[in-house]
Amino acid sequence: MARVDHAVTSGTFSLDGETFDVDNNVWVVGDDTECVVIDAPHSVDDILAVVGDRTVKAIVCTHAHDDHVRVAPALRDRVVAPIMLHPADRPLWELTHPDSLWDVDLQDGATIEVGGTSLRVIHTPGHAPGAVCLYAEDLGCVFTGDTLFQGGPGATGRSYSDADLIVASIRSALFTLPGSTVVHTGHGDDTTIAAEEAALS
Repeated sequence: MARVDHAVTSGTFSLDGETFDVDNNVWVVGDDTECVVIDAPHSVDDILAVVGDRTVKAIVCTHAHDDHVRVAPALRDRVVAPIMLHPADRPLWELTHPDSLWDVDLQDGATIEVGGTSLRVIHTPGHAPGAVCLYAEDLGCVFTGDTLFQGGPGATGRSYSDADLIVASIRSALFTLPGSTVVHTGHGDDTTIAAEEAALS
């Protein structure tokens, strides 16, 4: 049976000449033998503690801000799995990793199969041009990165972000999901689609 495992790891986020301390959620989806890692923030060892002895099939990045991809290449080396990222986030990726690229382009509507479940890629630009969410219908949850949080949309006050676009993305791509869908965010606590739709209406 597929399941969702979780940990929190701490580090920094830097963009536009400023640096902030942040706590990032680490999400690992799979069964007892294989899994995918969603985002690769501050510590390879913290991520591997959640993975355990399972085979990592992919490192799926919700977007390319440094606090979500900083250790992606190092994690790729440790587990020998491809990094997946939407190509529209290349400018942000190159701020952190100018000398290496990801391996697989994420596209809206693509599916990632792992451990008897599937994650559907939903392109939700706004927080970043290539931001994606990952919907696991049979698990009743969606992984939203920094697109949607408990309390509303992700931040849009920095380079490569767009406040109107993130709201449009959420309304058109996420609020069409069942209201009971659990929202697993990039930072902070879970919420539900219904709760955030009510708050944004």
